[in-house]
Amino acid sequence: MTEQGFTHFDKRGNAIMVDISAKDVTSRMAVAKGSITVNAETLAAVQSGSAQKGDVLGVARIAGIMAAKQAADFIPLCHPLIFDKCTVDFLVDEKKLQIEAICTVKLSGKTGAEMEALTGVSVALLTIYDMCKAIDRGMVIGNIRLWEKSGGKSGHFIRDGAGES
Repeated sequence: MTEQGFTHFDKRGNAIMVDISAKDVTSRMAVAKGSITVNAETLAAVQSGSAQKGDVLGVARIAGIMAAKQAADFIPLCHPLIFDKCTVDFLVDEKKLQIEAICTVKLSGKTGAEMEALTGVSVALLTIYDMCKAIDRGMVIGNIRLWEKSGGKSGHFIRDGAGES
């Protein structure tokens, strides 16, 4: 937020794209996480690769990366960015019947990569849902959040509880 209010509004309240032309290029990184809770049958199919639509996590990884690269196409006033690196990884918790998605975006630029990482995680989880809905329509996607970001004027952010998954 700026002294005038939210950064995406001008003094008259009109929505604007933030002017980043005077900002310095810095190394920036963002990590977002989210999870999907599934039933035991779905988790077994994902882990064994026996889901009818194929390699669920492999397809979800590619979908998440592709979506992160296109965040500016979905989010009004979001700057298009060129990444140095983007990854989507998964952690499976068999006890909780959850799959956690983690999207990391790294770049050198004038604005951060938080929206891109959050978009990547969201679409990766939606892809898991899409590929498994024939088995389990009761899946729950949730807990999507920025986990860490670095670079830029606002500095380094690490979510409280970052020692947890």
